[in-house]
Amino acid sequence: MTTVLEILDKGTAYLAKKGIEDARRNMQMLVARQLDCTRMDLYLRFDQPLEEEQLAPLRDLLKHRGDGVPLQHLLGSVTFHRRDFKTDARALIPRPETEELAEWLLKNVKLPQNPHVLDMGCGSGVLGLTLAADLPGSQATLADLSPDALDLARENAALLEIRNATFVESDLFSALAGRTFDLIAANLPYVPETDRPTLSKEVAHDPALALFGGPDGLDLIRRFIPQAKGHLNPGGWLALEIGIDQSAEVESLLRAASLTDVLTLKDLSGIPRFPVGRK
Repeated sequence: MTTVLEILDKGTAYLAKKGIEDARRNMQMLVARQLDCTRMDLYLRFDQPLEEEQLAPLRDLLKHRGDGVPLQHLLGSVTFHRRDFKTDARALIPRPETEELAEWLLKNVKLPQNPHVLDMGCGSGVLGLTLAADLPGSQATLADLSPDALDLARENAALLEIRNATFVESDLFSALAGRTFDLIAANLPYVPETDRPTLSKEVAHDPALALFGGPDGLDLIRRFIPQAKGHLNPGGWLALEIGIDQSAEVESLLRAASLTDVLTLKDLSGIPRFPVGRK
């Protein structure tokens, strides 16, 4: 009979052969999901035999992961700023960089009491719902063009019992006429169309609508920044996440919109990733 350690070893070898990075960790996560335990618990259960009813679904998960289905989709959740969010093919898988942006905003941006916050292009809602949960008295609006993504964001709000958030289907600010905010955060599509052939199998499972921003990745951001200025309260902050080598042009767009205190913060890899400015 196959033990936990044996299936870990065999599954790791299979994923490595398929070119999956960090194959051991991936296999540990899949086995822990099947056994409803933590990765650390597995070390105490190496000798535990697995029944066929446990092995069959695990083999299915392993095949899908080997075919490039993202681990987060197979697990059904991702941890973001201490909370577990539901994730699936309806929206972009949350990236660690976006978590860095949320943490910087919560630590450094001074907002008025009961601030109004907008998460534009909210996807699964990780950024907007994190801000809603961690800013006392805030009212968060989460906007996205995709009704599927908004459904996922609503499910996450219900799962986490976050009640100070509303959801709006909108092409940028088209459904937000007359609304102003103290903070607008946006993780809009910024991948250049020319990068499409080079993307990993995992990234290819994200919705194209959430990834690609035209030939140089900035088509939507060029529309967004001039509109955003008119929806910021005096002293309000605008913050974005962008791709590699896009910071100079995005900073120019922010300054052209008459925003002040413009700078681009670097992510933990040293890449200029988060342009910010104030009205």
